[in-house]
Amino acid sequence: MSSLNGAPFDTHAPGHDADTSITRDGFKITTRKLPILKAGPIEEMNKKLGIAPPEMIFGDNLARIEHLPSKWSIEFNAYDALDHVDKTDKSMLKVSYSREWQQNRQKQFEDIKEVVKPFDWSYSTDYKGTITGALAFEPTDTPIPLTLLKRPDPILFFDDVMLYEDELADNGIAMLSCKIRVMPARLLLLTRFFMRLDGVVFRIRDTRVFIEFSTGEVIREYTAREQKYETVRKALAGTKEDVLATMRDPNRLTEYLPIVEKSLEKGILK
Repeated sequence: MSSLNGAPFDTHAPGHDADTSITRDGFKITTRKLPILKAGPIEEMNKKLGIAPPEMIFGDNLARIEHLPSKWSIEFNAYDALDHVDKTDKSMLKVSYSREWQQNRQKQFEDIKEVVKPFDWSYSTDYKGTITGALAFEPTDTPIPLTLLKRPDPILFFDDVMLYEDELADNGIAMLSCKIRVMPARLLLLTRFFMRLDGVVFRIRDTRVFIEFSTGEVIREYTAREQKYETVRKALAGTKEDVLATMRDPNRLTEYLPIVEKSLEKGILK
């Protein structure tokens, strides 16, 4: 059996197989990392979603947590995330870049009919994962226990999975990625949507899933942050931060973007 950092795996180490997984206390954690989609699958995805796909879409990639005894699972993948993008012009950013973006996409996908329809072309998604099986999530005031996560416990498994990315007509970035960290007693998954549209707005939308293996406790937290581009730029100008570097780093940007939406829920798997 293969291993990474001393952790037993059900499949080969990353780079040797599409799927990599580890099982702990009845929880199976799987990640899949494959190349970007080619023209055929992109066209099929476009037909199903009804919107133009991002420039780089890793449609076969995923991160999944399964509770084997109950057959419950939560999965993060590009298709379901894009299905949460607003497919009307309600959330479309009303800026000059939108027209430029549409012209670029019509040329890029000219063999795909009706590829450009009104939708949020920044690919902003409020995706919180795709759930299979029964688990009664209920609102809670119990936060994710950061003190436990800050302990120097061994990391048995770690992966960083890209789901999609787009440069927004060379005027910014929109990307969705998923990181997962498994310790002996618990795990934490973070799926982050980060968007920077130069001169317009910053967005960070985080979905965190925390699981305590011994109790089956699952906490899911969703946090949306947003701020105007110029407001952030002015705030950074008054600090010792490298402004350009910080505006490209969502980890450093979080303190400059206020929370505009948040939900916290919990369930127990048996």
